[in-house]
Amino acid sequence: MSYFRFEELLSGPIGLLTFDVPDKKVNTLSQAIMAELTSHVAQLEQRTDLKGLLFRSGKPGQFIAGADLNELGALIDATREQCQTAIAAGHELFSRVSRLPFPTVALVDGNSMGGGTELILSMDYRIASTNPATKIALPETKIGLIPGWGGTQRMTRAVGVHHAIEIICGGEAVGPVKAVQIGLCFDAVPADKLVDVGTALIERVVRSGEWKAERQRHSQPLGLSADEFQFAFACAEGAIKGKTKGQYPAPLAALRAIKEGINKPLDEALLIEQQIALEVTGSPISSNLISVFFMNNAIGRDPGFMPTTAKARDVKQVGVLGSGLMGAGIATAHARRGVPAVMVDVGKERLADGMKRTCKVIEDRIRISRATMQDMQEMLTRLSTSTSRSVFAEADVVIEAIPENEAMKTQAYSELKSILRDDTILCSNTSTISITRMAEAAPHPERFVGMHFFYPVDRMELVEVIRGAKTDDDTVATIVALAKRIGKTPIVMKDCPGFLVNRVLLPYMNEAMLLLQEGALMDDIDKAATKFGMPMGPIMLSDLVGLDTALSAGNVVSTAFADRAKPSSILADLVKAGRLGNKSGSGFRKLNKKGKPENDSDFAPFLERHRTDSRQFTLDEITDRMFLPMLLEATRVLEEGIVAEPHHVDMGLLLGIGFPPFRGGILHWCDTEGASAIADRLAKYVSLGKRFEPTDSITTKRVFFPRAKNVV
Repeated sequence: MSYFRFEELLSGPIGLLTFDVPDKKVNTLSQAIMAELTSHVAQLEQRTDLKGLLFRSGKPGQFIAGADLNELGALIDATREQCQTAIAAGHELFSRVSRLPFPTVALVDGNSMGGGTELILSMDYRIASTNPATKIALPETKIGLIPGWGGTQRMTRAVGVHHAIEIICGGEAVGPVKAVQIGLCFDAVPADKLVDVGTALIERVVRSGEWKAERQRHSQPLGLSADEFQFAFACAEGAIKGKTKGQYPAPLAALRAIKEGINKPLDEALLIEQQIALEVTGSPISSNLISVFFMNNAIGRDPGFMPTTAKARDVKQVGVLGSGLMGAGIATAHARRGVPAVMVDVGKERLADGMKRTCKVIEDRIRISRATMQDMQEMLTRLSTSTSRSVFAEADVVIEAIPENEAMKTQAYSELKSILRDDTILCSNTSTISITRMAEAAPHPERFVGMHFFYPVDRMELVEVIRGAKTDDDTVATIVALAKRIGKTPIVMKDCPGFLVNRVLLPYMNEAMLLLQEGALMDDIDKAATKFGMPMGPIMLSDLVGLDTALSAGNVVSTAFADRAKPSSILADLVKAGRLGNKSGSGFRKLNKKGKPENDSDFAPFLERHRTDSRQFTLDEITDRMFLPMLLEATRVLEEGIVAEPHHVDMGLLLGIGFPPFRGGILHWCDTEGASAIADRLAKYVSLGKRFEPTDSITTKRVFFPRAKNVV
């Protein structure tokens, strides 16, 4: 099997090397491909007759997607020696490319990722296509690695320190226009002009000899002054530490490689990069982040509980009942992605508020240059409103997004029976209420399903697809396909109180309330959670989502699992007093004039009424108390078959509550700690009740993710 095709263009002659992996949608770099490229480079090194070389992909709109997935997965268990060999081999090959005896030009049409970008950086010039799909990136830090085949040094010499730090440490992709502006690419032209423009560029630089001067310049130190050096890296280091909180070492390692290499000759700098790359390659955090990458891919292919015979129906219009925070968000999510939607509510004022929320989503994206006014106009042409539910007669799918009140929801379903077509799918955005039970009030229980979005809908990727006892396979397949169509990640699950995310989250949230009542400081509780890696602590999260919402969801789950529940009493008292969290201005904390949470002296009397103890807690003890019950509930969800695979649990919590990716997910965390160590930690708290009693998964020392599963 051949991966490269070499031909000579009459002009020059100029070589044209085309990279095209047979029978694959994208080109990736594997050991076999790198070996064949090495052979081509060896032949090209002897070609003194060539004027230059053009390098392109044989797949229109697809350049190089990065590393081969099988070999990326193998990094999880690779030895230090294996990592060192792989890093050195890439360096050696790309350095040989950079020294070919004629100018080289990469013709980039489509995504150029990771090692593909490092390959084109070893060439003298890059020309991008104006195809919107063309993006150039070094995303390695997102999986705990650094660009280890010359990327930290060659990118910095191409675009300068500031842009290089953004691209390398942030993993940000660069489009063709910006690539030209910052000097990463020589030009951006239509895809069908790439070869012609590349040929003309080679003819020009050969005549002028400037390619030799450029090559010499890029091999030298960057030459930053002491002041420039200090300013650039002090600011960048502070920003990265603020963003990663010290929990993700790769961005700082990449910054250090840039810092230590750019004021040295390129050959010396590349050796520095190799050593720093070796520090993070194969590390536990990198292994966990690579595992998350594979889990995400698996979720994308996973049919959940559906047989292969299940068929998704075409959805031409969606109806949304409710125009509040969730209803407006759900309608916007569909209209933004090309699915016509109609939003219905009882009054024009509510609908007007909903449309304001809808427009704000796009306005916010326009402010950060991720949308345009044309996007706004197109979205608004696909979104309509009405105060009459009769418009749902045209909808293929109707999503109910009214308040979390079972009686109110089931009444609405009964009223829809005379309106909906017989084949319309009815979904509920409920976060906790039984789909099986509510289906009895639906027009057709077999076409009733849970479609639980998370707030804020425009940012949260997860959608829980909950099948009731009577939900049929085609209904589930249709909603899974619809969720993917609007850019969400659906996870299919069986019906149970709290479903997946809330069922696993609420023991953690409730334990925080109990700790508070026992004497733990509010700030310490939140600090323990964020130190573990959560985006915010449980106290702050309660105020954010609303104490009334937390109380309602907690009651559903604690009632269902009363044998191990120990409900906190303080939430109900706060809700009764109207302290609902941020929405009312005060809850556990209060919002100051700038809208920021701060401690509230008026909260103290509430806490005193519910004190059960006044002891002191260490952060480690608080961490155990919150995360061990969460882990146990996650194992129960899996043992009960609520979801089909461990990666459903981990990805659900990663996407739904921001469980720290560097830990790989809660079940990955269990594997990392070891079931025996988890059992020993649980033994310290067994006196607190059944919620700390080890499950079968812990007592049998189950390994949730055998390493072989990470290789596809």
